[in-house]
Amino acid sequence: MKRDTLVNHPPAVTVPADNRPLVGPIHQSVKFSFDDTAETLEYLRGERDGFFYSRSSNPTLKQLEILLARLQGRDDCLLVGSGVAAVASSLLSLVRQGEHVLAFAESYGPTRYLVRDLLGRFGVTHTLLSIEDLAGIERVLAGTPTRLVVFESPTNPVNKIADIAHLTAQARRAGALTVMDNTLAGFHNHGGFEIDLYLHSLTKYASGHGDVMGGAIIGPQALIDRMRKDVTTIGATLDPHAAFLIQRGMRTYFLRHQRQCANALEVARFLAAHPRVERVFHAGLASHPQHALAARQMGDFGAVVSFDLAGGLAEGARFADALRLFSIAASLGSVESLVMPAKLMGGQDLEPGLRAAALIGPGTVRLSIGIEDAGDLLEDLGQALARAFA
Repeated sequence: MKRDTLVNHPPAVTVPADNRPLVGPIHQSVKFSFDDTAETLEYLRGERDGFFYSRSSNPTLKQLEILLARLQGRDDCLLVGSGVAAVASSLLSLVRQGEHVLAFAESYGPTRYLVRDLLGRFGVTHTLLSIEDLAGIERVLAGTPTRLVVFESPTNPVNKIADIAHLTAQARRAGALTVMDNTLAGFHNHGGFEIDLYLHSLTKYASGHGDVMGGAIIGPQALIDRMRKDVTTIGATLDPHAAFLIQRGMRTYFLRHQRQCANALEVARFLAAHPRVERVFHAGLASHPQHALAARQMGDFGAVVSFDLAGGLAEGARFADALRLFSIAASLGSVESLVMPAKLMGGQDLEPGLRAAALIGPGTVRLSIGIEDAGDLLEDLGQALARAFA
């Protein structure tokens, strides 16, 4: 074999079956091959296990898919390149022209865009309500044939809690599928409910370090199998190296989540007692209107704390600028604490009534709490609040 051939056909290294690596390898290969055409055809007909093309399946992705599905208490998982890709792929796979989607004002902004604008171009209708409008939910599902109910809990940014049992019962009665963005609650929450499909932005708590993007679609085998060709053909499949990084992040998932939730509760209590804070949105507080519901549905109360600062946009901006440990940045769920004042948050696409229901006012600030020392975070918040009103 000549050298210019050798570099394209390097010697293979086989790890013995009784000599396993402690960390799974990155299968950074687009293509996989079999020994002959007959075996390749057997795989393509679904008659044998294996891998052929990484857009459809890859061993590194498969390990992460199995892990996330088991954590959520479901059969299977599809991995895509971002949380928004998980939402978009699911909607495009599950909805057809002429069908109806029920969504909510408190949903993630890109989700509202996908339901209202993208699907709307293809003849899909929708109704947008507040997640707290239980009577409206019942009325819509009873009066309008609905394909999907798309929601999240806790909601971003003000931590409203969906009554999941009520919502899923109404949807099931109407023959609609439920699609839940479970990112803020995490893989260890809400698995006991009759939800058809869970979506996660792996960019947040799964990765946990703000250095990789990804999304997950988790559900029962029959539904995932039905969606698989659509989702992989759309072409948003997660890269193997990103899957490896997310898998690495998942090793500390519970440690990080526990610390972040504990810190968040301390921050929420501190803010609730501060004279410059008008209202705190965190379900761990007994004063939260859905505290009891959250306690029944979840094992913790999440790591996002939002609040209404006295004053408005100017005070919110000064507060964010004065913080030393909180970075002004998009996203959430990382090990470092982040802040978003109202000037940088969405909701402008909502009509006035639904915008009011979403509770995003001029003084609303969202904090994503990290794993820093809680005392240091409280000290930083205190000095920033003082400077915001100096």
